[in-house]
Amino acid sequence: MPILPRDRYQRVLFAFFLLFFAGSCVAPPYLQFLLMQHVPTVLAALLLAYLSNRFVISRLSYSSIIVFLCLHTLGARYLYSYVPYDVWSEELLGVNLSEAFGFQRNHYDRLVHFSYGLLLAVPVQEFERRYLRLSTAVASVLAIEFIIATSASYELIEWLVAVVFTPKWAEQFLGQQGERMNRIKVFFRLSLSSINLPGSAINRSDSLQGLF
Repeated sequence: MPILPRDRYQRVLFAFFLLFFAGSCVAPPYLQFLLMQHVPTVLAALLLAYLSNRFVISRLSYSSIIVFLCLHTLGARYLYSYVPYDVWSEELLGVNLSEAFGFQRNHYDRLVHFSYGLLLAVPVQEFERRYLRLSTAVASVLAIEFIIATSASYELIEWLVAVVFTPKWAEQFLGQQGERMNRIKVFFRLSLSSINLPGSAINRSDSLQGLF
């Protein structure tokens, strides 16, 4: 099975992600968690490589998937809870985001949770419309259900792995940051972000087919 997609644009994006992933694994600050964090990353990359050579994926959808994988890869390097965006914003903009917005916790995990629904609802709906021949309305509803179901499954598996393999570090690995209701909030953000009128994005993509 070829690893790189046949489409040149997608091939460049996939190669960029591989380089980004490799770079994120250099001198990781939390080496003991690196393998557990990146098992789903590697599986997702392999699945994307397989699907991109078996099915037609629009450049919009492929770009959305790569952006999400990069966001997850960055979060995995720092266990999500410790992504130093305040340090980066101070160096680049001279502004501490947490101080500017009154943040009491690191919100990078919430950004990625929201991005999962926002970015992946479109490729899921595209697949359902193109290959399952569903209407835009039905595909949109099923895309939202897919986001909720997969996110719930992932959160449960992640919790189980943390409790079984790293019980002493479970809260740190899960990134709860002291919030007992964090898992429920995750489901709410994912559900909210997936209701982003993916049909309008797909229709726009169809109208720009000649450009992509």
